[in-house]
Amino acid sequence: MTDLVTTDVVIDLNADLGEGFGRWSLTDDEALLSVVTSANIACGFHAGDPTTMRRVCARAAEEGVRIGAQVSYRDLAGFGRRPMDVPAQELADEVAYQIGALDVFARAAGTRVSYVKPHGALYNRACADPEQAAAVAAGVRLAGDGLPVLGLPGSALHAAAAEAGLPVVGEAFADRTYTPEGRLVPRRLPGAVVTDPGDVVDRSVRIARRSDIADIEGGRLSLRARSLCLHGDTPGAADLAQRVRKGLEASGVRIEAFA
Repeated sequence: MTDLVTTDVVIDLNADLGEGFGRWSLTDDEALLSVVTSANIACGFHAGDPTTMRRVCARAAEEGVRIGAQVSYRDLAGFGRRPMDVPAQELADEVAYQIGALDVFARAAGTRVSYVKPHGALYNRACADPEQAAAVAAGVRLAGDGLPVLGLPGSALHAAAAEAGLPVVGEAFADRTYTPEGRLVPRRLPGAVVTDPGDVVDRSVRIARRSDIADIEGGRLSLRARSLCLHGDTPGAADLAQRVRKGLEASGVRIEAFA
């Protein structure tokens, strides 16, 4: 498997951005783009519209932030978090379509789409379902350029991407809890989200330094990640992102994009 994880004390910071539509806005894109090194930009299926996509791409290019296509099931009403059954070929086409749409605006800003990350229900499904994972990988290949796929280490998504000849990048979530098997605890369950800022910073440093963290059952879990996801749709997200970055840098961790 082609894997971009390194042994250096270095971490990428990614966040979901451009998650608005028309006059409605969810994420503080300006503030988060001053912190992260990779921006997962909504491509219009779960959030985002052409003007938002163009604006966030332009700002990301100004900040030197890598642009990633955050592809999703076609589910604006459910913010891409509702389970869906999409035929494999249709899903592959929709993934390629979203990447292509975002790349137009990335090119207009003088850069390119550098990687792909599924969103919400598609992320969770592709991590566990080999068929849907293969469809995502096929869509990435159809879009061209052999883009890296950002996702859960050891998942069906990474296996399918590697089989398709695509680079894979492991990510972890400092503000989410994990099962003993290394899977994310579903948001609907108690304790799925870590809310204490100090705990989030501590977990970020431990993940970057390859130290173990507590799983949901109180055991110890080691995560192998090159990128750390900072959620942009939680209250105080920009402030928390700043705290995480400062905490990482204070501990000697180098912040650097993977792509």
